[in-house]
Amino acid sequence: MGDKKTINFSGYVWEVRSSDHEGPGPNNWSSDNVWVDQDGYLHLKITQQNGIWYCAELYSTSMGFGEYEFYVINRIDLFDPNIVLGLFNYPTSSIGPDGTNEIDIEIARWGNSKYPNGNFTVFPAVSGLHQDSHTFNFSLNGTYTTHRFVWTSKEVYFQSLYGHGNNQQNKIADWSYKPEKNSQYIPQQPLPIHINLWLFEGRPPTDLQEVEVIISKFKFTPSS
Repeated sequence: MGDKKTINFSGYVWEVRSSDHEGPGPNNWSSDNVWVDQDGYLHLKITQQNGIWYCAELYSTSMGFGEYEFYVINRIDLFDPNIVLGLFNYPTSSIGPDGTNEIDIEIARWGNSKYPNGNFTVFPAVSGLHQDSHTFNFSLNGTYTTHRFVWTSKEVYFQSLYGHGNNQQNKIADWSYKPEKNSQYIPQQPLPIHINLWLFEGRPPTDLQEVEVIISKFKFTPSS
């Protein structure tokens, strides 16, 4: 699995992933592609070395119900169709398998330039049930966006906004997910937060260009 690099970002300790040919993708994951600069900003990069592509991921300790905010710097609307930026929580093996207990904000066209580039998704707490998603298309005239979700036992409310700020203005998209069987369809246990930048199905970018994304801040506000 490689080294166990950790970084400090936005007041939390994060473990940085380093592995070969693992999902999603599958992809290769390099700990060198995640770092924090002198301003405290997080950098994630997709790189290519000798024809082999490497992606970036880091994850936190588990956090529960509350508001999760990510302040992103990049023209993420101009991503190559094979690039995916994920802002999400994900279960440990003790909580559930892949395809359960996950709340996702993903900027991705899933390999098809005609697909919407914004994705909100909730994976159920119980294995065997379906996931639910809301997609939207957006374009930017700057490099700042804010993405957040508010997670409670009965609802997940998503927002993507133009610019940086904790307000309700300059909305790109939002979605309120309130299923009837909320305890089965909404994760109920604390989960680690993940941030990743990766290649859909492990495919190189169609333009063969490396990609970098900066997260200036992550903020978690627990439910009162």
